Amino acid sequence: MLFQVRIHGRGGQGVVSAAEMLSVAAFLEGKHAQAFPSFGSERMGAPVMAFCRIDDKEIRLREPVMRPDALIIQDPTLLHQVDLFSGVSPEGFILINSTRSFDELGIGDFVKGYRHDRLCTVPATELALKHVGRAVPNAALLGGFAAISGMVKLESVCAAIQDKFPKKIADANIAATREAYQLVLEQMKEMQHA
Repeated sequence: MLFQVRIHGRGGQGVVSAAEMLSVAAFLEGKHAQAFPSFGSERMGAPVMAFCRIDDKEIRLREPVMRPDALIIQDPTLLHQVDLFSGVSPEGFILINSTRSFDELGIGDFVKGYRHDRLCTVPATELALKHVGRAVPNAALLGGFAAISGMVKLESVCAAIQDKFPKKIADANIAATREAYQLVLEQMKEMQHA
């Protein structure tokens, strides 16, 4: 079944790399996948979007993802500037890079009709700073995505990261990815008991 992901962030945050690594992770599991960017202005800090599609059969679609099954938001400052949520169904997964809750981010009312077990925030920038030493949240968010969606396995994400970066950088990103994965699993457990 076709699963579509839209990733929002800013130039320099690794948005396109995130989509590529996600598609590699899916490919490593024997699935078909594609990743591609949508560029407006390519300057640092400008809003950037990238897309990833995952399916069990060949993917013939080439257009941008208008109805994502999952949204990964790498920069919460975009929440009130860009129409990030366009096309996302109430069944969709929404993962936001933030230390704050959906209510604290000012979107609690907006997501009221959504499945709460599919909404999650993860402090990906903090994890990246802790492990990698740079504020690039993409790898940590992929760990969170693996935990919340189950679309790819954590080990596949780690293998994709290893593929992408030199060993030292890969190891640091994998540490951030694993920690994000655990944090999201803990959040999901808490939601089930709430």
